[in-house]
Amino acid sequence: MNIEIIVTSDGSHSLINKELNETYHSTHGAIQESLHVFIKNGLQFWLEQNQTKEISILEIGFGTGLNALLTLRGSLNQEARFHYTTIEAFPVAFELVDQLNYAQQLNFEMAEKYFQDIHRSEWNAQISIMPNFILEKHQGKIQAMNFPDQTFDVVFFDAFSPDKQPEMWEMPILEKIAKTMKNNSALVTYCAKGQLKRDLKSLGLKVETLAGPPGKREMVRAVKSN
Repeated sequence: MNIEIIVTSDGSHSLINKELNETYHSTHGAIQESLHVFIKNGLQFWLEQNQTKEISILEIGFGTGLNALLTLRGSLNQEARFHYTTIEAFPVAFELVDQLNYAQQLNFEMAEKYFQDIHRSEWNAQISIMPNFILEKHQGKIQAMNFPDQTFDVVFFDAFSPDKQPEMWEMPILEKIAKTMKNNSALVTYCAKGQLKRDLKSLGLKVETLAGPPGKREMVRAVKSN
């Protein structure tokens, strides 16, 4: 694939798929976007609502590994055990991964080692990156994968946009994901299209339209209630 590194407005890198003319993150700031959408309104929201010894996360779209690295950083001050499952059909080449500046930008202890461990860990296996952070990467398309019902507490829905990858946002995929979500779980995504919100509501999820990250007016969180 024709992929290049770009610098976003907060100084952090992203990638652009030149075939799709689609970036992996917001050009207004890759780290800012991931922190706002997935960490603050997804992971932290759920942790504040639930006292737990274990949290299970599903990410649709591993991409650059930024969401995984930010989640790992968030786990450093937690007693809970994090199980992070992520799906990627087209893994980023190591030659590009090695140039990404997330570890330098985030600048926490051993960030570069953790980032490399995340990317170079074996696919389709449970790998202990840290004692309380278990990574399970699946290479392939979600259409070909099956996870047990009621498995995940938080879903990071980070596929390419509906304009570029419409099949990822259609009901068969949304229904499949909703079935994997536990009661009181939360799905977060940068997308706030009306059709997505209607479809999530039709699956019984409580849909909230929240303020978006820099450069984007809105985002969506959908909660699966008892």
